[in-house]
Amino acid sequence: MRHFHALTALSMALLLSACGGEKDSTEEHGPDPKMPEAQRGLLPSMKIAEPTAWGDQRPTVPEGYSVSAIATDLLVPRQTLVLPNGDILVAEGKGGTDAPKLKPKDIIASYIKAQGITPVKGGNRLTLLRDADGDGKYELKTVFAENLNAPYGLAFANGKIYVANQDALVSFDYVEGQTKATGAPTTITELPSKINHHWTKSLAISPDGRTLYVGIGSNSNITEGGMEIELERARIWQVDAQTGAHKPFATGVRNPTALRIQPGTGQLWAVANERDELGPDLAPDFLTSVREGGFYGWPYSYWGQNVDSRAQPQDPAKVASAIKPDYSLGSHVAALGVDFSIPAMGNKFADGVFVGEHGSWNRDNPVGYKVVFVPFSNGHAAGEPIDFATGFRGSDGKTRGRPVGVTVDPRGALIIADDLSNTVWRVTRN
Repeated sequence: MRHFHALTALSMALLLSACGGEKDSTEEHGPDPKMPEAQRGLLPSMKIAEPTAWGDQRPTVPEGYSVSAIATDLLVPRQTLVLPNGDILVAEGKGGTDAPKLKPKDIIASYIKAQGITPVKGGNRLTLLRDADGDGKYELKTVFAENLNAPYGLAFANGKIYVANQDALVSFDYVEGQTKATGAPTTITELPSKINHHWTKSLAISPDGRTLYVGIGSNSNITEGGMEIELERARIWQVDAQTGAHKPFATGVRNPTALRIQPGTGQLWAVANERDELGPDLAPDFLTSVREGGFYGWPYSYWGQNVDSRAQPQDPAKVASAIKPDYSLGSHVAALGVDFSIPAMGNKFADGVFVGEHGSWNRDNPVGYKVVFVPFSNGHAAGEPIDFATGFRGSDGKTRGRPVGVTVDPRGALIIADDLSNTVWRVTRN
């Protein structure tokens, strides 16, 4: 093992010396980001997220807001769901299977990424949090359901809790106030799970509870493992909640990591993680409304018709049809959570979405590691993102937490799942 670590360090030192050119201004945001020239090297530049404990520190939030840890010592919290009575469900788990390491860079990248995540084993469960007296302290923490398979996406409607495991979409019957599932879940439909390079299955549900949307990430960066392992991947499914019948709703989305329905419109929105190894400033992770039948480029192009020559054979007709996303969040921020705000979050944050940015591993100058607010105007993303919860990565270069799911509590709070410190944070107005 020492030899492997030494070899890894040496490989990085040699290979990364050819990489560079990162912008001082590291992120391009909004509907029309600049597309720099692609950079192709032996390896992307990499920066380990050096984990350290929060200690007596906590995330930094805007003036007039407070943040508190409402649950700690969890088993890799990823996404959360606020139930009608105010209870919070937390999906805990780690997924994926061992994808083949095709090249030395795959081995090195896997090692680097592993240094920035929690060593805790995923819980494969749902944990319920309850604040019975409404004082902001969640005095009950109990296991609602266990023996799941890397649960991630969560949704609720019509007396059912829906869970997107890495291999299946399932549901639990739910009666308001219950603290434990009364039986095993019902399988609605199986989900693509071969290899599971991107194992997270995101989830949203239509307001009437009849239609589920499941985000399914690709099995590779840019089809280097062959197209046969990409069957039914890099897309969003539309699923009948009763029958499990499904069809593609949108395709060409490399990794749709979080989905939400826009209140009042029924419009589906997503955040997605784009491809790697085109340099530190490509390609932009994004927030977008999702068009039914739309194609969003992967693997042939990014941000509309910007061709990625690595995908072979090319498909000019598909490139020509590729939809440009609504809003760039910046390259490699690793957006993993999204939710629409409400007026109770305060005037500055009343209209827009919160986005949980897990943080980069493939830039020398790290980005992400925070929760941002993207303002909306007339139903569309508009303006620069505003930092809402920061300090997950400190000025000392140490990483205390990594945001994943973000959920707006109708009572006026933002719930943030932090899968590095295994904490759920709650941000409220003072």
